[in-house]
Amino acid sequence: MADYKAPISEISFVLNDLLNVNSLTSIPEFEDATPELVGAVIEEAGKFAAEVFAPINRVGDIKHSRAKEGSVVSAPGFKEAYRLFSENGWLSLAQDPNYGGQGLPFTIHMAASEFWNSANTALALCPMLTAGAIDAIAVHANEELRQTYLPKLISGEWTGTMNLTEPHAGSDLSNLKTKATPNGDHFLLKGQKIYITWGEHDMTDNIVHIVLAPTVDAPAGVKGLSLFLVPKFLVNEDGRIGERNDVHVVSTEEKLGINGSPTCVMSYGENTGAVGYMIGEPGQGLACMFTLMNHARLEVGLEGAGLSERAYQDALDYARQRVQGRSAETGESTTIIGHADVQRLLMQMKSSTDAMRALCFDASMSHDMRGHAITEEEREYHSTRFALLTPVTKAWCTELVNEVTSLGIQVHGGMGFIEETGVAQHYRDARITAIYEGTTAIQANDLVGRKLIRDGGAGFAALMTEMEQTANESDRDAAITKQFVVAKQGLQSSVDYILANADSNANFEGAVAVNFLMQMGYVVGAWYHLRSANIAQKKLDAGDGDAQFMNNKILAARFFNSQLLPRAAAHSTAIIEGADIGCELSDAAFS
Repeated sequence: MADYKAPISEISFVLNDLLNVNSLTSIPEFEDATPELVGAVIEEAGKFAAEVFAPINRVGDIKHSRAKEGSVVSAPGFKEAYRLFSENGWLSLAQDPNYGGQGLPFTIHMAASEFWNSANTALALCPMLTAGAIDAIAVHANEELRQTYLPKLISGEWTGTMNLTEPHAGSDLSNLKTKATPNGDHFLLKGQKIYITWGEHDMTDNIVHIVLAPTVDAPAGVKGLSLFLVPKFLVNEDGRIGERNDVHVVSTEEKLGINGSPTCVMSYGENTGAVGYMIGEPGQGLACMFTLMNHARLEVGLEGAGLSERAYQDALDYARQRVQGRSAETGESTTIIGHADVQRLLMQMKSSTDAMRALCFDASMSHDMRGHAITEEEREYHSTRFALLTPVTKAWCTELVNEVTSLGIQVHGGMGFIEETGVAQHYRDARITAIYEGTTAIQANDLVGRKLIRDGGAGFAALMTEMEQTANESDRDAAITKQFVVAKQGLQSSVDYILANADSNANFEGAVAVNFLMQMGYVVGAWYHLRSANIAQKKLDAGDGDAQFMNNKILAARFFNSQLLPRAAAHSTAIIEGADIGCELSDAAFS
């Protein structure tokens, strides 16, 4: 496994040239996010990831975190690495200055998060979930809870979790058995939650659990759910940690990947009941939880980009060292990067990663704009845009990372199948990303049902207008532009078909949803590549920047739009010509 090298130039290109993150400084809250400051943050974040997180990634995979005597012992080196992470203030980048944050745009936090996820996904999951818990508390909790918990979470002194799933129900939250009973100014929770990432550990003094549960008198179904803050240790009035709450780890799961991250079974209220404080209003738990979940979905999509980058780096390093076969051009002995098919594999990995990264950061820019843009019109526009891009970011990136990390093993050949090389870890770590925080099908159904059909395609039409503008500003005779325009038209055909047939069958949405999400992902990815190629060509013409870097941007765009974008047409065909058979399937079809 090669040493991780933070892709500073790639990330800077996306932020500064493709997305113009500097435009956010026109917003009063972000006026201090100057290019110089952002550049320094990106440089230092990359260095920290490479020097502190990356060296213990393989250690966490081999040694694991493990349950021991009612607690969880983190993998060797994780506690020390997290302490440095906290002391350096990395979690506070995009948090509210009123509670100890630095007040930078969320997009800058996401750029740094790519480094964490590339370097050590298992460890990066801990601050990622803490950031989500911070969002839920900041937006929905009362000021007393904010003052008590936000400063400690933002500083990284305490960590946060998300508790939804129970043993009898996976993604279906309508029948949760954990119950909350009113008890004075708080509630007492009893029940069990599973798949709780970093639910217990030894890296901080306290853990703040964000728990979804109905009250004992709530109506059945999701409308009866409320959200609760349940600390591992209660907090005294002076802010100091008090007695242990009645919440305990039962066990940790043995998993395919992310072994350094403890996935816990948590028990609430085995004795007197776990003290919890309601966040938001009764019955609004799912709405409040979605604040956390939408944050998590963006960051899980980013895990896809980060793990793809790491797999690409390892494959590229190996391809440049492994001598095998002879060059088709010279007949001389060559390293495998001299073979056309290995070049194809590497460029597929690179161009896919570039598209994923751009999508993640673009969605993050809309996240910043929807909350902070100066005009209400801008905030509404980006709110719709963010809602549209979020399920694609989460699902498309995590579907692709499974392919990219598999290709990384392929480049290594037989050595990739051997655990000793370490590249199989990326493949195993990536597999969960398309499952947790809502499977690909859940994201696709959300995209089609809530984000497309519900508003009659209005939000989608606005995004298509942006794409059309890029096409109009591009060389219309260039193959890369023609390929994009055809794919964009195919995407519009799928939208028209879906809107026209949405009510035709109860199974229709489910039958077309994943194909539509994947089609949209490829078209949006091609859009970013076309924009990147346009920018790179202008810089080349002006003699601006690294010529080799800019030429490589154009090559990656040409490769993606000619070799990967055609997949979009296949997805469109599966929608328009395959919806009927999808609707006809039933359990009787499987024997």
